[in-house]
Amino acid sequence: MKTCVSSYSFDRFLNSNGMSQLDLVKTVKNMGFDAVEFTDLVPPKDMSEQNFAVLIREECDKYSLPVANYTVGADFLNTDDIDAEVERLRKKLDIAKILGAKGLRHDASVGYRDERAHCLTFYDALPVIADGCRRVTEYAASLGIVTMIENHGHFCQESARVEKIVSAVGNGNFGLLVDIGNFLCADDDPITAVGRVAPFARHVHVKDFHIKGGSEPDPGRGWFLSRGGTRLRGAVLGHGNVPVKQCIGILKRSGYDGYLSIEFEGMEQNIPALEIGLENLKRYMYETDLSI
Repeated sequence: MKTCVSSYSFDRFLNSNGMSQLDLVKTVKNMGFDAVEFTDLVPPKDMSEQNFAVLIREECDKYSLPVANYTVGADFLNTDDIDAEVERLRKKLDIAKILGAKGLRHDASVGYRDERAHCLTFYDALPVIADGCRRVTEYAASLGIVTMIENHGHFCQESARVEKIVSAVGNGNFGLLVDIGNFLCADDDPITAVGRVAPFARHVHVKDFHIKGGSEPDPGRGWFLSRGGTRLRGAVLGHGNVPVKQCIGILKRSGYDGYLSIEFEGMEQNIPALEIGLENLKRYMYETDLSI
């Protein structure tokens, strides 16, 4: 396994310093990460996404920092034109190719928002989602890129649902970005969930949360509710309640040997939070054994 960090983890740092994603490459390298993961690129004004991707690739090559994954949004349900959504994601795959990323994560759906929704339940939605994912990954395979969905967005978040999507797509080029913390947003126990979906992991987010029961007093700003009403707040990796080390062990025993990408969304300052998180991640990776 190798360490990685999502550019999303630096959002506050970038915004407060007037920096772009291009400026992030040197910072990530100097912090000691093995690779970087980019979320949707935000090019400067008057620059195309393609040209910005070229600049990022050149900067990453300069610092010998691989782009492990490219992460973008998507929704196959709340759209008037699924063909257009598939085509948009194919263009995102072209960007991933420029970046040199070996994987692309896109969402399946955040759920139903209005009367345009195609279906009524997850099981009704499953064929629609699977068809969109399949069409995207078929193009990705021609570029040498694997695609994946993440347990993200409540509607397609718990392990049983994302497992069913992988099965329904039925393409070996398609798998999961397993976010060990996000399962809590759907009230899915991370240990049970990671154990279920580990064989389908193509990329991993290591994320931590502080947890408070839904019947406890509202702690105020910075917290949000899970689907079932549990209160969650992003944490420095190792400071929260997610069993990070145990989940890493599950992934190791399943044969996963890819990147573990820190995705930090807590209230602490980005740089010190990520420095502590990287220290903890390296220790967990070293201390975790393969015995059951």
